[in-house]
Amino acid sequence: MTARGADAMHALSDQTRSTVDIVLDYARRRVMFHDVPLDEPADPATLGAQASGSITAGGMGAAAATTLFEDILAPACLSTDHPGYLAFIPSAPTKAASAFDLVVSASSIYGGSWMEGSGAVFAENEVLHWLAAEFGLPAGAGGVFMQGGTIGNLSALVTARDAARRRNRAQGIDDPHRWVVVCSQEAHSSVASAAGIMDVEVATVPTGDDGRLHGDAVAAVLDARESAVFAVVATGGTTNFGIVDDIASIAAVTRDRDVWLHVDGAYGLAAMLVPRMRTVFAGVEHADSVIVDPHKWLFAPFDACALLYRDPEQARLAHTQHAEYLDTLTERPDWNPSDLGVQLTRRARGLPLWFSLAVHGTDHYRAAIEHGLTLARQIADVIRERPGLSLVRDPQLSVVVFRREGWSAADYQAWSDRMLRDQRAFVVPSSHRGEPVLRFAIINPLTTLDTLTGILDTLADEP
Repeated sequence: MTARGADAMHALSDQTRSTVDIVLDYARRRVMFHDVPLDEPADPATLGAQASGSITAGGMGAAAATTLFEDILAPACLSTDHPGYLAFIPSAPTKAASAFDLVVSASSIYGGSWMEGSGAVFAENEVLHWLAAEFGLPAGAGGVFMQGGTIGNLSALVTARDAARRRNRAQGIDDPHRWVVVCSQEAHSSVASAAGIMDVEVATVPTGDDGRLHGDAVAAVLDARESAVFAVVATGGTTNFGIVDDIASIAAVTRDRDVWLHVDGAYGLAAMLVPRMRTVFAGVEHADSVIVDPHKWLFAPFDACALLYRDPEQARLAHTQHAEYLDTLTERPDWNPSDLGVQLTRRARGLPLWFSLAVHGTDHYRAAIEHGLTLARQIADVIRERPGLSLVRDPQLSVVVFRREGWSAADYQAWSDRMLRDQRAFVVPSSHRGEPVLRFAIINPLTTLDTLTGILDTLADEP
C-alpha cells in the first residue's frame, strides 16, 4: 500500500471512529432522558427553511448532521414514549430494549434464515414460544416477528387463503368466484387493507350492544356464505375502545365449520399475560393464527409484530419463496423466518424484546401491563365523578373513552391543539357512532393518575 493510501485509510478510520462516537453519544443521551420531551410537528415551510440542503456532494460531517437532527428534526417528531402521549396506541420501549436495538443495527444480522442468523433466530424463537405458551397454543406452534400488525394480518390471511385453496384441491372442489374474510365492524383497518391487497371481499358483522363480535352473528354469515369464507378475524382489543371479541364463541363456530380463525391482538392481547385477564381472551387457544405487537404493550421499539401459527407448516407452504439462488436455504429443513410471512429480507426485530425480557424477567412485564389496566379503571372512576364529563363505555383493557358534555368536534380539536402546544399531553379526538369523544390510550408505565387527572383539570378550565 502506498503512503498516500495508508494516510487515506488512517483518515477514514479516524472519521469512522469520530462518527460512531458522536452518534452513540447522542443515542445515549436520548435513551437516558429523564424528562422525555413531547415535542410537536413542524410545518413544511419551517422545516424547509431550517433543514433543507443537508444532502451535498461533500457531506456536512457527523457533528453537523447530528446537530441538525437533534436540534431541528427530532423536535419535529412527537415522542411516543412521553407519559402524556395518550393518542392512537402509544409506544414505551424499555431502556434495555432501546439500547439493544442499537446492537441489532450494529451487528448487521440478516434475520431471514437460520443459516445466516441462527443465533438471532433462536433468541427470537425463545420469545415466540413463550408467547405461544402464554396464549395457550399447542406445542409446535411458532412464528416470526414481522414489521407491524398490518403486515402480520396480511401474512396470516394469505396463509389462511392458501390453506383453503389446498383443501379445495384435495377435495376436488372449485374455488369460489371471490374469497371472503369475515370480521366485525370494529376490526382494525388493516384487515380491509389486507383484503384489498389480496383482492378478496370483506364481510363485516355487527357487534352486540357490548361492542363485541359474537359467535352467533358469525355463524349466520358463515351459513350464508360458508363455501367462500376462508377466514374469520376476531379482535383481541379494538383500537378505539380496547374491546375484546367473544373469541370463545367465535372459535366454536369456526371449528365446527373448519374455517381458519385469526385473532388480531395487535394492541390488546398482551393483557393476557396478566393472569386475571385470561378469561377475557378465552378461545385464543383455538386460533389458527394470532398477532400481538410488542412495540405497543410489550415495551419494545418500533417496529415489531409477533405472528404465531398453530401449525407453522401451513405458513411455509404459503410463503416460502423459490429461486435458484435460494435453493441452499429452501432445500434444508431449517427454521427460516422468511418462510412464515410476506417479507423475505427481514431485520432481527425480535431481539430487542428478547434482550429486555432476559434482563428484566417476565414478572416485570406482567406488572407493567397490570399498571395500565389498573390506571384505566382508576381514571374511569374519576371521570364518573367529574361534573361535565361522562364515560362512553367502561374500559375493558387500558383504553378509556369519554366525553366533555356539550362540546363539538371543533371544541375537542381546539383543546387538543392547546394541550400539544403547551407540551402537556397528546390526546386527539376520536368518534363513536358519529359523536366526537376523547380517548386515553394508557400503556406507558410512567403515566400516572396525576398525569391523567391533571389533563382532566384542563377540561374544566375550558369554556
